[in-house]
Amino acid sequence: MKPAWFHKKGLNEQRIRAFLFYSSVAVFFAGLPLILSFSFGYKFDRRTFKFSRTGLLYLKTQPPGAEIYLDKKLLVEKSPATVNELLPGTYEVRVELRGYYPWSDDVRIEESKITRLDKILLFPLRNNLKKVNKTSVAYFFLDKEKEAVYYLDSRDRILYRCGLDGERRVPVGRLPELQSHAAGYLFSSDRNKLLYFSPSQIGIAELQQRRDAEPERVPFILDYPQSDIRDVFWHSDSFHLVIVTARSVEVMEARPRACPITLARLNRRDAQAYYDTGSDTLWFLDQERSPEGDTHGNLYKLELDSRTAPLYDLIRTRNEE
Repeated sequence: MKPAWFHKKGLNEQRIRAFLFYSSVAVFFAGLPLILSFSFGYKFDRRTFKFSRTGLLYLKTQPPGAEIYLDKKLLVEKSPATVNELLPGTYEVRVELRGYYPWSDDVRIEESKITRLDKILLFPLRNNLKKVNKTSVAYFFLDKEKEAVYYLDSRDRILYRCGLDGERRVPVGRLPELQSHAAGYLFSSDRNKLLYFSPSQIGIAELQQRRDAEPERVPFILDYPQSDIRDVFWHSDSFHLVIVTARSVEVMEARPRACPITLARLNRRDAQAYYDTGSDTLWFLDQERSPEGDTHGNLYKLELDSRTAPLYDLIRTRNEE
């Protein structure tokens, strides 16, 4: 027969086991809402004393590897990075990378949404500034199709071409000076000629394609003393010019002593025009007056495709008249 203290010890152990079991169950059910809240994307907000759905911040910089500060607190992650479990609200985000200007902004985080900052471009403190020209430059323009830069020597009027890296400089032609500042420069479709114009003159220069090849024609200037040139376009044949003045739309051969042909009279002195080289179509705005005396604007389309408008025959016929 076992002593009484042995039975008492067993009873105490049962009570302890029962207490631990029920305590664990109570703790589990008490913490279950908290566990479920975190697992479903909720977080306790001490500002409102409520559980709120969290948001996510995705941040990417160029170049990568930048330090990220969130409300002036440095994060462990470096860009690109994803910051999880952010309560809804506005955060001060700052990005820093040694040798680059910092980037900062106030970013709004919304619940159950991803806020993307994936277009952050950091600029270096020391700019990669390089002087390209060796003489004074009057004007420059880019030829994106040929990946080249052209610039005009202001003293000798020599046109130079170089690569987009500023290297391999070569002279390609000479541009006689106009009476007034040129309003625009435009290559022909075959890239062999360049036109530039002012309100009263049009300059045409044939470009040197190789170092050992001289241009076939010397540059020349077409005078328009009575006109106010607004825009000039190349026809796709690289031989005809489409000219929009304050009073008319004209076409002319790109050669010395050429005579313009008027295709349309304009009532609007500031007519807006656009030329599509692919279809040889001129779009322009003009206005007309109604019988009641009111004026209203119209959009016109003038087709100059050689299949619908044989320019050579048109110019020859009009000149013979």
